[in-house]
Amino acid sequence: MFGSLLRTTMVTPERALRGRDGYAYAIPSTHTVLGTALQGPWPAGTAQLYVAMGCFWGAERAMWRLPGVVTTAAGYQGGFTPYPTYEEVCTGMTGHTEAVMVAYDPETISHEELLRAFWTSHDPTQGFRQGNDLGTQYRSAVYVTGPEQEAALDATRAAYQKELTRAGYGAITTEVRPASEAGTFYYAEDYHQQYLDKNPNGYCGLGGTGVACPVGLTGA
Repeated sequence: MFGSLLRTTMVTPERALRGRDGYAYAIPSTHTVLGTALQGPWPAGTAQLYVAMGCFWGAERAMWRLPGVVTTAAGYQGGFTPYPTYEEVCTGMTGHTEAVMVAYDPETISHEELLRAFWTSHDPTQGFRQGNDLGTQYRSAVYVTGPEQEAALDATRAAYQKELTRAGYGAITTEVRPASEAGTFYYAEDYHQQYLDKNPNGYCGLGGTGVACPVGLTGA
């Protein structure tokens, strides 16, 4: 979309764009739907998870609608270029995926429930694409921040793969890493934040498989 040069091969660190030393744009302070701080601080006990499900506009909306979510933000993660712009990410030359940071209260929504929403909100078997959106920036990914999240991720991924296989889908291609290995989550430009709240009729390419993911696997 937007005339992007679509790439289906990950760029190497050596070939990635050089980037810059800081943001080339301002980051908004407040979530337009939830009224919470986009960059914190958040209440004690708030957990963070980073997910990618294709275009981050629809992915962010899917996350902010969940009970127990404190705030969400659209951004870029998993690549090599420091402080990339949207236009740079669209070239495929930064290595980033369009990600969503989810800050949430695990006492209200469990790690497992949040990950169940992640799996079922998109098709995690499509590689470097999601629906009609083609390119490395649209790859499925999840970056965890703690052992309880990791345990819930392993359990839900294994369970969902069984259900997908039974329904005729292929192997899950989701990139899974600790957030510390995936690198900095770079907040996207102001107009991307809560885009579908600002533009209710805007583009949303998010679509699941229709296959349910089991719950009650770990208690996490």
